[in-house]
Amino acid sequence: MTTTAEIKATWAPLLLADPSPALRWLVMRHLLGRLENDPELRELVGLRDLDPLLVELLSQQSANGSWRRPGRGAAIQATSQALLRLGYLGYGLEHEGVNRGAGYLYANQHDDGSWPLGSDEESSDRYSNYSMIPLQTSMPLRALAAIGMAEDPRSERAYGWLLDNRLPDGAWPSGMASGNFAGVAGYRRIPHSRWGCRTNTTAALICLALHPSRRRSAEAKRALDLLLGRENLDRQAFGFEVARVLGAEPARGLFTYFARFDAALFLDLCWRVGGSLEDVRISNLVEFARNEQGPYGLWEYRPRPHASRWITFDVLRSLSNLDESSDWITLEPRTPFQPYPARERRF
Repeated sequence: MTTTAEIKATWAPLLLADPSPALRWLVMRHLLGRLENDPELRELVGLRDLDPLLVELLSQQSANGSWRRPGRGAAIQATSQALLRLGYLGYGLEHEGVNRGAGYLYANQHDDGSWPLGSDEESSDRYSNYSMIPLQTSMPLRALAAIGMAEDPRSERAYGWLLDNRLPDGAWPSGMASGNFAGVAGYRRIPHSRWGCRTNTTAALICLALHPSRRRSAEAKRALDLLLGRENLDRQAFGFEVARVLGAEPARGLFTYFARFDAALFLDLCWRVGGSLEDVRISNLVEFARNEQGPYGLWEYRPRPHASRWITFDVLRSLSNLDESSDWITLEPRTPFQPYPARERRF
């Protein structure tokens, strides 16, 4: 039987041999516990600025600090996705590109803390019936929180807007359309919420989970509890969110953004929010993840194998930070997921 120490002896050299200095820096900092004054870590600080993941991304930044998708508008969403990657790589406002990107997002923020609904800088009738979609704010807010701006007063206004649009049961709706709650498509339903939307609730929860003090709040714990009520472990989607953040998977869609149930993402949310392994739903997530770990200690991401080492880093960080016990309280039972339950025939 392979021991934990033997597994570590395999994944550590494999991750540290990766050509990406950014990944090696993250592994040494977050998995191996190297301090900032460590000579090897300090050397990687300079080398990671030459990482193709960073260089290519910065080459696509516009003069006003924004990013755009090729041939499309939606600069706010594209800029949010770019800043999210920079934040994941460990960059903050000390970096000029990050600073300019954050400035662009804040320049487009409304006085109430929200961001424009639908695509910015271009006319669109797609969301003309909507007066509010939580994703309009959670997308850019997540990016700003990822680069360390969660406690900025402008970001705090956005958190206030998100919480003001939260449902009484603790979830977030698809939005408001023509004065009513918008319908929730079957694949986005939350088992124990009438109007709760899994995509919007997941996005809002990620924002809370990245906030230094709000991440352990009652609002964050309630949202995570509701989302864990859906029983669905998809091996094909395991690690999808990390792959998307890094650009290995395309970042597209609005309501479909979190269509997949990525167990690796929820492991990350569990340790940030303070979920306990005493919760059988969380312990089952951990068991599912460990069963998928390969013989060399890596988690293979089959759709994009080159993202496997990044996903391995992310999963190992989550597993090492999960609490054995905490003040976590679960109220929602696990419910088998059926996006569109079969209806009984009348005849």
